[in-house]
Amino acid sequence: MFRAILLGALVAVSVVPAMAADVARGEARVTTIFDHPLPSVPGKSLRGVLVEYGPGGSSPSHTHAASAFITATVIEGAVRSRINDGPEKVFRVGESFVEMPGDHHGVSANASDVEPSKLLAVFVVDTADRVLTTPDRP
Repeated sequence: MFRAILLGALVAVSVVPAMAADVARGEARVTTIFDHPLPSVPGKSLRGVLVEYGPGGSSPSHTHAASAFITATVIEGAVRSRINDGPEKVFRVGESFVEMPGDHHGVSANASDVEPSKLLAVFVVDTADRVLTTPDRP
């Protein structure tokens, strides 16, 4: 079932129209691409977030909504990630990682200073949680 959901999410990303402008060097763009209540799990929703990094781009360290279980799949380029006190790892196209509720995402960045990268983050989250990401520093 989860594989079917993830496959559907990846197909959804493939048909999202190209953005008008590329993400600038050192920058990141985050776009919610779907948000659907889960009919068989009252109070929970499935949300898809496309994270695009320009060359050398990154996101500030952060946490997510306390209810959020996240699986992230790299769909272009390569992404560096570190969860909690774990090692920093590089994930390439087709590779995935998960974030459990309460995890701290210390590093989320493009692994390249030359090419862009993208990942699809799929959240299972309480429907009432509207803020998905909270940076460590405002």
